[in-house]
Amino acid sequence: MHPVDIAGPRLQLRELTSDDVDAVHAIYGDADATRHLSFEPRTREQVREIVARSIASSGEQPRTEYALGVVRQEESDLVGFARLALDPHAQKAATIGFALRPHTWGAGLGTETVHLMCALGFNHLGLHRIWAARAPLNAASAKTLLRAGMTEEGRIRDHVFVRGAWRDSITYSVLDHEWRAPDGFAAASG
Repeated sequence: MHPVDIAGPRLQLRELTSDDVDAVHAIYGDADATRHLSFEPRTREQVREIVARSIASSGEQPRTEYALGVVRQEESDLVGFARLALDPHAQKAATIGFALRPHTWGAGLGTETVHLMCALGFNHLGLHRIWAARAPLNAASAKTLLRAGMTEEGRIRDHVFVRGAWRDSITYSVLDHEWRAPDGFAAASG
C-alpha cells in the first residue's frame, strides 16, 4: 500500500517526506522521548538518514516496512513516528512501534496511534497478528497497549543492548479477530 494515508478521530498516519527531518529529530533526538526506546537519542544527521531510508522503503515492492509520520489533523503538525514491519518468518504478521513528542503525552494519542497501526495492518494489509514490545519500566506504554486492545504475552530476557546494558522487553499482541476498532475507525476485515 502506497501512499499510506489513514485517519482516526484526531490523528493521521502518512508517508514521511524530507521536510519531516526536524520534526522527527524533535522526537528521536529528545532524551525523554527515547528514554524507554531501544536506542539512545539520535543526531540530526542520523535522523536525516532514517527519514531517507523510510522514504526509499516506501516504494519497495513488495513493501515490508511502513515508517510513517503521526500527524495531528487539526494542526497538520507531525507529533510522532510510527513503524510497522512485516515479520519475514511469519505469514501475515508484523511488529509495530511508535514514539510521540513528550508534550503530547497523556492525551490518548498513543492509544490512537496503536489503533491507526492496527487499522493499517488488519484493514489494509490483511494481517492476522500484530505485536509490540516495550521496556519493562515504561508503565505508560503498558497502559497504552492494553487500552488499544493488545494482550500481554510475556518477557524477552536481555532483548536489547542499550545505554551500556542489556534490557528485557515485555511483549504484547492482538489478532485480527480480537481487535475492536473504536469510533472513527473502520472495523477489521476478516
